[in-house]
Amino acid sequence: MNSSLAPEGAPTFYHLGIAPNVLAVLERLRFTTPTPIQHQAIPLAIEGKDIVGIAQTGTGKTLAFGVPTIQHILATGGTGLVLLPTRELALQVEETFHKVGQPLGIKTALLIGGASMGPQLAALKRNPDVVIATPGRLIDHLDSGTIRLGGVSILILDEADRMLDMGFLPQIRRILAALTPERQTMLFSATLSPEIMTIATKTMRLPLRIEVAPSGTTAERVTQEFFMVRKDEKPRLLEKILSEYRGSTLVFTRTKHGAKKITRVVRSLGHEAAEIHGNRSLNQRREALEGFKTGKYRVLVATDIAARGIDVRGIELVINYDLPMQAADYVHRIGRTGRAGAEGHAISFALPDERRDIRDIERLVRKSVPISHLPELPPARQVVQEREHAPRQLGRRGPSRPRRSFGRSRPSGRRPQW
Repeated sequence: MNSSLAPEGAPTFYHLGIAPNVLAVLERLRFTTPTPIQHQAIPLAIEGKDIVGIAQTGTGKTLAFGVPTIQHILATGGTGLVLLPTRELALQVEETFHKVGQPLGIKTALLIGGASMGPQLAALKRNPDVVIATPGRLIDHLDSGTIRLGGVSILILDEADRMLDMGFLPQIRRILAALTPERQTMLFSATLSPEIMTIATKTMRLPLRIEVAPSGTTAERVTQEFFMVRKDEKPRLLEKILSEYRGSTLVFTRTKHGAKKITRVVRSLGHEAAEIHGNRSLNQRREALEGFKTGKYRVLVATDIAARGIDVRGIELVINYDLPMQAADYVHRIGRTGRAGAEGHAISFALPDERRDIRDIERLVRKSVPISHLPELPPARQVVQEREHAPRQLGRRGPSRPRRSFGRSRPSGRRPQW
C-alpha cells in the first residue's frame, strides 16, 4: 500500500519525529500507517524517554522500538541491545532490523542458543550497531569475554513478562548490572505484573507507561470458547474441528511429548502438520515456522516456550489442546490469531477438573468465555504414528468456511566496541 492510498485522515509516520532517511525506508517497505503502539511509543522514544509499553502480540511492537533505536544509532553513534525470550522471536526481530536498518548502514548481530558460536563471534568482530539476543546466550558471551555491554546506550526488553515466566530474571539482573545507568530503556510486555513493575521502577528513569489495551485483555477480534471434554475425547474433538474448519490452525500443548503426539494425530488425519518445541533443533524450528508461513503446513503444533516466536499473519484458529499452566499464557497463545485487525477464533479444551483454571483465565481476560456443548464426535480410531502415503491437503490457505462456533454456547559520539 502506497502512502498516497492511505485513508484520508489516517495517522501516518510523517508526524512522529522520524528522520527523513528512515521515513524513506519505511515507505519503500510499504509501512504507511502506524499501529496504536507505534503512534504512541515512537515520538516519546525518539525524544529519549524510557518507556513501559503494554500491548498484545501482533500490535507492531517491533517497529515501535526498532525505528527509535535505529534513529538513535544514526544520530548519536550509540549501540543498541534487544533482549528477547526465545530464538524464534529473536530471529524475527533481527529480520525486521535488517529490513529497516540495512539500507541505512545498520549492522546487527544475532546471539541465540542452539546456533554455532562461530558466526556470532564473527558478527561481534564486525562491531555491530545492534545486538539482538536471548538472555542465556548473551550470558555465555559475557562469561567468555567476547562481548562488553558498558557502551550500550539503548536497551529494549521485549516480551519481558515471558522472560520472567521462563526464569530469566537472574540473567536479566546480571545483564542490567553490566550496563551503564545512563542508557535509554524500553520495556514491552503483554501483561503488567508486580515483577515487571519492580524492574521498571528499579532500572528505568521515570518511565512513561503506554497501554494500547488494558493489561490482561485479549484481542478484541478473537472469538473465544471452551469445550468441557474427557481426555479420551480430545483427539476426536480435534478431528471434528479440523474437518469443519479449513483455515490455518495453531495447536497448543503443555509438553514436548504432547506436541509430538498431537502432530502424529493430525498427520494421520490427512493434514500437513509440523511441530515446534524445545526438543527440535534450530533448523527444524525454522523449517516448521517457514513452512507454516508459506502454507506448506496447514497445522502447527507448539508448546508455550516456542509460541512467543510465532509471528505469522493470517492464523485463523488457535486450539488450546491443553490449557496452559499459567493463565497469562492463555493471553499469549490466543494473541497469535486476530492480529492486525483481522478476525480470529480461539477454542480451548478443558477437562472437568480444570474449571478453576477457566475461572482464572476469565478473571485475567476480564470477561466470561462461553462453554460450548460438544458436537457429535467421530468414532474413536487407532492413531496412525506416521502414514507417509495418506492423502493430505496441500496448503493451508484455501477458502475458509464462514466463522462459526463449533458448539452451541451456554453462559458461563564514537561508538564503543562491543
